Amino acid sequence: MGKFRFRLVFSILAVTLIVLVGLGLIIGQLFKDFYFDSITDRLKKEADLAAYSVLELGLYDEERTQQLAIEISKKLTTRVTLILADGTVVGESEVDDLQVLDNHLDRPEIRSVIEGNAQYEIRYSDTVEKELIYFAVPILDNGERIGFLRLGIPFEEFNSMNQKIWGLLIFTISLAFIVIVSVTYRIANQMIQPIEEATKVANSLAEGNYKVRTMESSHDEVGQLSRSINVLAYNLDQITMRHQIQQERMETLIENMGSGLIFINPRGDISLINRSCKEIFQENTDLWLNRLYHEALKHKEIIKIVQDILMTETKQRKQIKLPIHLEVRHFDVYGAPIIGEDEKLRGIALVFHDITELKKLEQVRKDFVANVSHELKTPVTSIKGFTETLLDGAMEEQQFREKFLTIILKESERLQNLIHDLLELSRIEQQYFKMNWQKTDVSTILEDVQTLLKPKADEKEIQINVTSTGDTRIDGDPVRIKQIVINLVNNSITYTPAGGEVFMEVTEQRDEVVLKVKDTGIGMSENELPRIFERFYRVDRARSRNSGGTGLGLAIVKHLVEAHHGRIDVESSVGEGTLFIITFNKQSEEVDFFTNN
Repeated sequence: MGKFRFRLVFSILAVTLIVLVGLGLIIGQLFKDFYFDSITDRLKKEADLAAYSVLELGLYDEERTQQLAIEISKKLTTRVTLILADGTVVGESEVDDLQVLDNHLDRPEIRSVIEGNAQYEIRYSDTVEKELIYFAVPILDNGERIGFLRLGIPFEEFNSMNQKIWGLLIFTISLAFIVIVSVTYRIANQMIQPIEEATKVANSLAEGNYKVRTMESSHDEVGQLSRSINVLAYNLDQITMRHQIQQERMETLIENMGSGLIFINPRGDISLINRSCKEIFQENTDLWLNRLYHEALKHKEIIKIVQDILMTETKQRKQIKLPIHLEVRHFDVYGAPIIGEDEKLRGIALVFHDITELKKLEQVRKDFVANVSHELKTPVTSIKGFTETLLDGAMEEQQFREKFLTIILKESERLQNLIHDLLELSRIEQQYFKMNWQKTDVSTILEDVQTLLKPKADEKEIQINVTSTGDTRIDGDPVRIKQIVINLVNNSITYTPAGGEVFMEVTEQRDEVVLKVKDTGIGMSENELPRIFERFYRVDRARSRNSGGTGLGLAIVKHLVEAHHGRIDVESSVGEGTLFIITFNKQSEEVDFFTNN
């Protein structure tokens, strides 16, 4: 913008200077010509008047003519020369001795008069040693030329006046030019400064800064331009803000949606991939961006879906299984083409819904139904079979009757326990399940369980040991905690050979209380540990059934521990026994909530 200002001011001043100089030259020349014409006109009139005076006084008295020339020279402040018709000088205001003067008949101004072309002459005078302007007129007596009268003034007077005229013109033009420069610069600033501000704002807008504004100082076209730019900046700012908010919302939605999302452009490059895909595929999916889909995606099922959409330009929905590391995961994949307004394919959107948990739940439901059916079938079959045997006549013999009724009673108890555990597990899993929160001493519960299960342990000659360290009081449901301990200790007694031991230990650790139940039983292999909390899972099925176990005890334990916001861990080795570690928080958040309310 500085260059524009310089060009504008320079152009205006250059034109102005040229106009002023040209005007000065014209005015100067006019003044010069006017002054010169005035001088020559004055000389002519003065010469005519002086010639008339000389004619009255006569030309033939040398002393008188000389004196007359001097007097006229003084009055007219000019050089006066009186010349006879033959060229003899009879009067000269600048010379005392006329004898030194030669004949003036050949002088240009005299020659011009003789030829009838009376005019001025400018020439150098050897007499006065100056450049003079001469004007000569004839002295006529009754129409007869008896002589000449010549007036002369120094040309330097004309030059001096000419210099004054030019000096005045130069001064005037210079002063006018300075004023014009000042005014032009000021006007240029007033005009260009808003344009400069508008240009800066426009450049900032082009760079994406929509917060800038320009000054609105006038109501002319420049002011209208400034206002228009400000309105444009405001509108761009609002549009950008709305676009940014929408983009942030869209990015937040895309990044935090539970499903995986992949966009593929028409060239087949992956242009967008959200965070959920990283969790789904358990890879650094950032490396997939701007790569061809068949190079980034290693699963043939997904590549096949993309190819089908590219070929048919129709929606696709398929359920696929993908091996993700060591796990097989199930996905419900939605694929849709992105069609533009010109009916051309703009890309493909793939949405991955992880339905692995649903598949697992479905499988758990199937297994549960199968296991319940199997578990119920055994006692029901036994009860039915022995009942039919009794009805067929075995009831007549006391020995068989008592044996079969005892078996029926045992199977009924087993069936009752199974139904009780199923109802208990179902009740725990319900949303409305609540516990009776209160201060509970875990060490007291361990002593109660020891007393309760001591007869069963004595039958197998198993020793139950209880140890307690520190303050073992926690916020919990004493009935449910006792249920947890009974299930664990009962399992330990069941899977511990005769003569073994069961240890119950509770320890205070800062804000937690740790309960440990350890036995010297048969133990479990490492690959069985992840499944022991599944419903109906048994390590030793024959022994569990013979002991009346339902296979639901550890599942109930796990749910009750989680209901207390605790955690349960297990350590075991085959032939070396099993250790269950349960960690309870001493202070429960739910107790605080109900207390405060």
